[in-house]
Amino acid sequence: MYNMTFEELNGDYSQERMDTVAKALEEVLTSALPQGGITVGVYEAAKSLNVDPDNVVLCVLAADEEDVKDVALQIHFTLIQAFCCENDINILKVNNTRRLAQILGGGGGGKQSGGEPLDLHCVLVTSPHSTSWKDPALSKLSRFCRESRCMDQWVPIINLPER
Repeated sequence: MYNMTFEELNGDYSQERMDTVAKALEEVLTSALPQGGITVGVYEAAKSLNVDPDNVVLCVLAADEEDVKDVALQIHFTLIQAFCCENDINILKVNNTRRLAQILGGGGGGKQSGGEPLDLHCVLVTSPHSTSWKDPALSKLSRFCRESRCMDQWVPIINLPER
């Protein structure tokens, strides 16, 4: 059993704890990428959620400051969040799409093969069918999401620091 401090009970996580969660997120994304366990893009994520929601272990929603004013994107986020909550899929929100592009693109700037920018607003992490994927970093993220939900923070926001 995990004992929470008073600050955590109030929803105020320490900077050290948030850094640990951000690092765990980066580890999960980089380990799932070579296994083909990443789905990128709002539309692609919606298709994947519709086809096989039981295989999705994490949903990452990403938005920069200018994205907050995009009404269509916010509607998509609301629908994806509702679906994930209904299907017991952990959700995190990150506020640095450029850093997310670096993590997923290996420094390629988040571009598709045709030069088009990737839609990094929604990233799904799926578990490979062939093996039971037990990643310690994923366990940390799952625990963090569960604890956040207990504090009525259904979609905790993670700051991905620049490197």
